[in-house]
Amino acid sequence: MTGSNARNSSDLVCSKHTTKSGDISRRSLMIGGALVGGSAYAEGLPGVATAAARDQGRTIDATALRNKIKGSVATPDNADFNRLLFDGLWNRLHATDRLPQAIVRVQDEQDVCQAVRFARRNGLKVVVRGGGHNWCCPSLRHGGLLIDLGDLNKIISIDAAQRRATLQPIISNREVQTRLNALGLSYPSGHCPQVKLSGYLLSGGMAWNQGVWGPGAGSVEAIDVVTAKGDLITASKDKNADYFWAARGAGYGFFGVAVRYHLKLYPLPRHIAASSYFYSLDKVGIIADWLGSIAGKLPANVELSLFLVTAPPALADRCQAQSGKVALVTATVFANSPEEAKSATALLAQGPIIGECLSKTENEHVDFDRLFDMSGALWPENRRNQAEAMFSDSNPKALFEAASAPFMQAPSPESVLLYAFFTGPNAPPLDAAFSMRAHMYGGLWTIWKDASDDDRNLGWHKKYLEILKPFAAGYYIGETDAVSYPDHVRRAFATRADFRRIEELRKQHDPTGVFYNYFDGLG
Repeated sequence: MTGSNARNSSDLVCSKHTTKSGDISRRSLMIGGALVGGSAYAEGLPGVATAAARDQGRTIDATALRNKIKGSVATPDNADFNRLLFDGLWNRLHATDRLPQAIVRVQDEQDVCQAVRFARRNGLKVVVRGGGHNWCCPSLRHGGLLIDLGDLNKIISIDAAQRRATLQPIISNREVQTRLNALGLSYPSGHCPQVKLSGYLLSGGMAWNQGVWGPGAGSVEAIDVVTAKGDLITASKDKNADYFWAARGAGYGFFGVAVRYHLKLYPLPRHIAASSYFYSLDKVGIIADWLGSIAGKLPANVELSLFLVTAPPALADRCQAQSGKVALVTATVFANSPEEAKSATALLAQGPIIGECLSKTENEHVDFDRLFDMSGALWPENRRNQAEAMFSDSNPKALFEAASAPFMQAPSPESVLLYAFFTGPNAPPLDAAFSMRAHMYGGLWTIWKDASDDDRNLGWHKKYLEILKPFAAGYYIGETDAVSYPDHVRRAFATRADFRRIEELRKQHDPTGVFYNYFDGLG
């Protein structure tokens, strides 16, 4: 990995985080094996030791760049440079030493073309910021040109009759559903209300009602992309198919800039129902075993999850022996009638210890806005975060029994462990870079408020990941700390061949390395 200087392949991967006092401390996280030439990267992993630092020391003619675009250009000598760089990041825990040489806040697609062409002519590398929600903040690189898409935030068109929509990338999940739901339509958006289309769809898109609609990327019919040459193209299964394949799952390592998405839409389910069941944490093995046994028997329109969370205030006294933690089962049904919803979740009322349920709410009628409120409450804004989302084919009982006791030691009451059980028939994978398949998806989200608590939370998070590691079949590129654990990048794809194909396409379509790859500029 390279920053201002090339590193030896046996070096540690390091991140810098701000502390409450404003000081900077270097935290080193050892990965299993050398970064280059080691077993994790034996099959063609490119870029880690290449000269991403070539931009360091280059002078950018900011005036020339400003004259070519309608948007704004900021360089480190601008008083508001740090605000423009950091304020748009979801995670309040982020590197402070990975700084671009300029930030271009584009106004339209042609601005993106001009910015990429400028970078290409001047030997600068390009990194793209969409919604800034990626937990490990890969839009922060050492040097180069940061293209900020924040103003590409329009819904271009919605054709209700044909069930099609064209949208710019910086539209949030909540905004999209609000506009579509008013027309009796929907699409498989992500769960967190603030997440934008950009990173969500590029990463594949773990979605609401995924069992029926598939992941978000499966509803992308075409994408408008700015290439490494600065050309604006449309990619679909029939045209520029390489870009179309890669853009649906390559995540932040995509070798282009997605500036418009053309989406397939679906009728809005007429009755969405939510159920929740709280159980004592010492019963989680029984619950996990039971959920694993019934997941395949539930209809595909049921979204089934098991959480470890801090008990709500009403249950806190009853959970003192478990350090205030509780197991939470949730089921969301995307149905067309109350009767259908009740039938779909009937098995949940027949659990082996349903009589020991601490509290329950069954088949409460909700809408997407309410779903976003509930999800948003678990992942609040303005927090310091570490996240590791993974896929698992392991025994659910073994996983949760291993995870429950250590969870009671979580330094922050806001941290969450979650695994969703895939229900219904196992759909075939997309013909796309997003190709992971497993029986469960989830992981650990360590969430806390104050920089003074960094050491405790980071240390606990790292130890907890060692507990979860044996249960991981792969990782989700949109919610993994690929900066600290670069081996998780390759493991975000179903096969090594999928990862190799992304890198082969990168060499073909971006041979001079205009766009930062997964690794350069992060060390």
